[in-house]
Amino acid sequence: MRLLLVHPSALMYSEIFLRLEPLGLERVAGAARDAGHEVRIVDLQVTGTKELAREFASFRPDALGVSLNYLANIPEAIGLAHAAKSVDPDCFVFFGGHSVSFVAEDVLAQAEGTVDAVVRGEGEPAVVPLLAAVRDGGVDGVPGIVTPAGRGPEPRMLHGIDSPLPARDLMRHRRKYFIGELDPCASIEFTRGCPWDCSFCSAWTFYGRSYRKASPEAAGAEMAAIREPNVFIVDDVAFIRPEHGNAIAAELERRRIRKRYYLETRSDVLLRNEEVFQRWARLGLSYMFLGMEAIDAEGLDLYRKRVSPDENFRALEIARRLGINVAINLIVDPAWDEERFRVVREFAMAVPEIVHLTVMTPYPGTEIWHTESRRLTTRDYRLFDIQHAVVPTTLPLDVFYRELVKTQAVINRKHLGLRTAMGALRVLGGNLARGQTNFARMLWKFNRVYNPARQFADHRRPVRYELPLPQHLDLRDRRQLYVHTRPAARRASGQPE
Repeated sequence: MRLLLVHPSALMYSEIFLRLEPLGLERVAGAARDAGHEVRIVDLQVTGTKELAREFASFRPDALGVSLNYLANIPEAIGLAHAAKSVDPDCFVFFGGHSVSFVAEDVLAQAEGTVDAVVRGEGEPAVVPLLAAVRDGGVDGVPGIVTPAGRGPEPRMLHGIDSPLPARDLMRHRRKYFIGELDPCASIEFTRGCPWDCSFCSAWTFYGRSYRKASPEAAGAEMAAIREPNVFIVDDVAFIRPEHGNAIAAELERRRIRKRYYLETRSDVLLRNEEVFQRWARLGLSYMFLGMEAIDAEGLDLYRKRVSPDENFRALEIARRLGINVAINLIVDPAWDEERFRVVREFAMAVPEIVHLTVMTPYPGTEIWHTESRRLTTRDYRLFDIQHAVVPTTLPLDVFYRELVKTQAVINRKHLGLRTAMGALRVLGGNLARGQTNFARMLWKFNRVYNPARQFADHRRPVRYELPLPQHLDLRDRRQLYVHTRPAARRASGQPE
């Protein structure tokens, strides 16, 4: 069968700071292609809908799959489904991805017959049985599939993540992917899942708190095949298991692979496994994203981070000593007043690290979705992008955005402004000499993208598709939040709970 896979457009945050290759979609493409299907991918982060229309017309796919890892892309995806069905009513249209897994039935209803199915859970084990069922009939019986008729069997989970390999060769615009000055930048996955249970996060609920690791041999072989000089390690928390991080490092050393790396981890993991990060710094680890989330104990307790402010600051000291540049994330509580924004600005200016701000947002699949959703001021999917406030703010909403952007602008001038650019001429010059302009363009786009008037006006747009309210759940049994559940034998095998 001919399968066309689509990644929706970039969100507000990724217009400036990063644009990552759609690794999950590439892996789904790899699974389908390994089974003998003809596959193409269109990434609307880096190209336009005209190219998608041309691809659809020339390729004439039997099935169209849209990746929905972000709620804010759902209205766009429904629009794509309507367009595809208007051209070819026989094309089987399906959605899949992290966020849509939690709202599958509601999205099917909102699509009004233009979406034939939603894949709940991991896409790699589902895509081949789904395409076979599209060809032969019996879609309702495919594990993980939701259709207008209801849910099929529970979704299957990959036993291991060594395969399928991502079909990176299908991406026509690979030089468009970057994160900060790492331009161009590929992505790779060493582990999948997270054993922690932060209240604002849905990674652990999606995977049922499972945690799987790629073999060092497979990770090394995949890294050797990546042509880009920079790689983002997409693990939710990197190097939880020090022996695993060391084993992959040893494999890369054996293969004499040297690139620049960016990863995300937790402060307590860095503190426990400092020697692993030191080894990776020698291999080229240049940037680290630390989700501190809050600068005080009260905020950390609110989000159930299970770390202390002291641990966070000791982790920063270790990263500085290792020569790793750190990007800190802080969650903006809509309850912040002007004084709290001022304190955060002072903190951001006092530390050498890059500080990013994301707005506390209750997402389906998170615990705070079930505790905060009754307070929602909007259910417009497009505003659930961690850059808009969707619950009441202490400040008037326009003032909240003014303070938010003011704080972000101060941080931007510190790290991404013209003075910093002049000091980074070597990086810019090297990127531009290779024809890479993503980082250079990022430096001067901030004021156009982050604008309090624009963010405030976004709340006044007509709303066609609204996020559904959650069903009541007894959160004393948090397994009710899970998309994937593990067999009892696997839970008893010693894997992290």
